[in-house]
Amino acid sequence: MLRVLVLHGPNLNLLGNREESIYGTATLEMIDASLTKLGVELGVELVIRQSNLEGELVNWVQEARNGYHGIIINPAAYTHTSVAIRDALAAVNLPTVEVHLSNIYRREEFRRHSYISGVALAQISGFGPCGYLLALRGLCEQLAGSRAKDLSRNS
Repeated sequence: MLRVLVLHGPNLNLLGNREESIYGTATLEMIDASLTKLGVELGVELVIRQSNLEGELVNWVQEARNGYHGIIINPAAYTHTSVAIRDALAAVNLPTVEVHLSNIYRREEFRRHSYISGVALAQISGFGPCGYLLALRGLCEQLAGSRAKDLSRNS
């Protein structure tokens, strides 16, 4: 069974109560419930965590080396500031999908740079909560393709 770590960065715990014109009305609990439901449908075990602390996110990424097949991360504001999260993702070398609820390229100039995108398999931006579901489906497709290649090489 595939095992995927889903990480939510700072202030995402306030979804549904903050800047609804940008982030919508869905709460983090609603997003997590949708992800969990899709994970069951796809036969994927999800571990979902949120933190406002950069170091805690880094620790969770590092721990993912053991027992996880991929990562979905919304680093939120750390997207634009955290070399530490970027380096942790590069070090664990797991397929990673970066997710943003809003289209970061249509927002303030400082939000248009992502330290994470250079080490991510893909970035999904601007689809709201649906972006997480797209990320999970896409990551599962990539992981299934990688497993099929590995099996054919070992035959």
